[in-house]
Amino acid sequence: MAVPRRQFLHLAGAALVSAPHVRIAHAQSYPARPVRLIVPFAAGGPTDVIARVLTQKLPDSWSKLVYVENIPTGASNVGMAAAAKAPADGHTLLLVSGSIVINPSLYGGITWDPVRDFAPITLIAASAHILAVHPSVPANNVQELVALVKANPGKFSYASPGAGTTGQLAGELFKLSLGLDLLHVPFNGANPALTSTMGGHTPILFAALPGVAPSIRDGKLRALAMTGAKRSPGLPNVPTMVEAGFPNQESIFPQGIVAPAGTPKDIIEFWHRDLARIVAMPDVKERLVAIGFEPVANRPEEFSAWIKAELPKWAMVIREAKIAKIE
Repeated sequence: MAVPRRQFLHLAGAALVSAPHVRIAHAQSYPARPVRLIVPFAAGGPTDVIARVLTQKLPDSWSKLVYVENIPTGASNVGMAAAAKAPADGHTLLLVSGSIVINPSLYGGITWDPVRDFAPITLIAASAHILAVHPSVPANNVQELVALVKANPGKFSYASPGAGTTGQLAGELFKLSLGLDLLHVPFNGANPALTSTMGGHTPILFAALPGVAPSIRDGKLRALAMTGAKRSPGLPNVPTMVEAGFPNQESIFPQGIVAPAGTPKDIIEFWHRDLARIVAMPDVKERLVAIGFEPVANRPEEFSAWIKAELPKWAMVIREAKIAKIE
């Protein structure tokens, strides 16, 4: 079967033969062949950009042995399934986004399970969602926006990057917890949603920070709050929802790396150490912040606990918001 959008990184000459291997306890050496990093999204998106940032910072011997494979179909389910079915020998990794905790409740018939089929390595980075409005909206903070929407039921709408995206679910969590009559308008991606709000057609926007921050800095949108636990270093003047007086609104746009379940622990630990080292590099931190992410690089068990905690949270939002399951 042809591999879509396979791109080798820094591959040259006989590098695959000559590159030194790493000693791993369960085997003589690792890797025994090139390692693929599946990105279940199209090239050029934020997940793909992070994959490139990470792989370009691997030591020379490793960058010659790791390639990115984009599988941009099926709302990431196809790529997730491919990784879940791959041999658990450390030669397949998967860069996941919010779909790992959302899709199990949103899609019928998926063939992968986020807990059963994957071994978490690390949450590389995360971005909060941002609640922003068109400058014409007479609300300078979240309290004023809530009062405005409650005084005008059914008259306001919010844009998101699409049905079932983390942006929509952040917006639905906001609606449900505050009992707001607010219409959701899904778009086919963050850019169309952003364009609609900047044009005043959908006066409110819920979207992940990457791609939105420049419009806020330019004054084309007014940012009211971030949904993260703390302020974004890229927009330090924008308060969190908690600071704005609205707790229990936390939602993030995550970027993490997992391996197929059963991958030996020494390989998991090896990758965690190397990825954490890369994320700690000053220029990598600067690059992540520049595109709207906060570096994390937590432990495998911490990433695992986060996945298990987020699954029921978003299942509840999907159920209570009556978001139809996609077959």
